[in-house]
Amino acid sequence: MAPHIICIIGKKKSGKTTFMEKLIPELLKLGVSVGAIKHDAHAFEMDHEGKDSWRLKQAGAETVVISSPNRVAMIRTVNQEQTLPELVDSLFRDKQIVLAEGYFNSDQPKIEVHRREVHDRPLCTNQNQAEKKLLAMVSDWGVEADVPRFDLDDARDVAAWIARSSLGWVQNRMWE
Repeated sequence: MAPHIICIIGKKKSGKTTFMEKLIPELLKLGVSVGAIKHDAHAFEMDHEGKDSWRLKQAGAETVVISSPNRVAMIRTVNQEQTLPELVDSLFRDKQIVLAEGYFNSDQPKIEVHRREVHDRPLCTNQNQAEKKLLAMVSDWGVEADVPRFDLDDARDVAAWIARSSLGWVQNRMWE
């Protein structure tokens, strides 16, 4: 069965990464296998000049893999950005849920993180929530969206809600 993809969206500095750092352990406590993708609209460098992997890439290798007893990393040259479903299909087949930070314009379901002290308005409202496939809102105030709303510190409740709504789990003793 293909993993469920949920995009964690929000404006810059809204707390997306911080919320994901809280949500992932809560999903793991429920026994959900989780993968994560961070979207970067700009070019990024994982490799640093002078490192062996950087040198091999500079020599012309299109794909370089770094392997150790507890980690594997890959750097691959691509001709165009891979879509979120392509990334999930090739890298996360063994996961139940893949949380993708960003990907606001994707056709995947989304949970928005919004902090009023940083931005007056969220990205999604009643007017565009269906088009953007908004599933839920995580915010420190009542926003105009007809979806479940959770507080910024409600990662445990969001994890339980994801397990129920995305994976069809029924409430059990683990959530009490």
